[in-house]
Amino acid sequence: MSTTYDKAHELKDALAASDEFQSLLELHQQIETDEIAKKMLENFRKLQLELQQKQMQGMQISEEEAQQAQQQFELVQQHELISKLMEAEQSLSVIITDLNKIITEPLEKIYGDPSTEQ
Repeated sequence: MSTTYDKAHELKDALAASDEFQSLLELHQQIETDEIAKKMLENFRKLQLELQQKQMQGMQISEEEAQQAQQQFELVQQHELISKLMEAEQSLSVIITDLNKIITEPLEKIYGDPSTEQ
């Protein structure tokens, strides 16, 4: 069993050393030193979290809240540094999703592929 954990730690180290992760880390550091970008991103993430929590509680998001979220998203997208950060987050997210799919392949032999079941 320990070899499984050893491989997981190797994968963690490979991910941390990847260009995608390093790019994301560098962008985060740049945002930390840019007060405007930092505040804009914090406000956007706070609004995102509030809306997600509301949805998870089964509450409806109002049209006004949806518009506010869209406006905030458009605003942060206009900031070059934040836009680059979001692109880097998306790139890393794709890699993590792919890795998760690869890691769970053995379970598909037992339980089938949940993405093809209806």
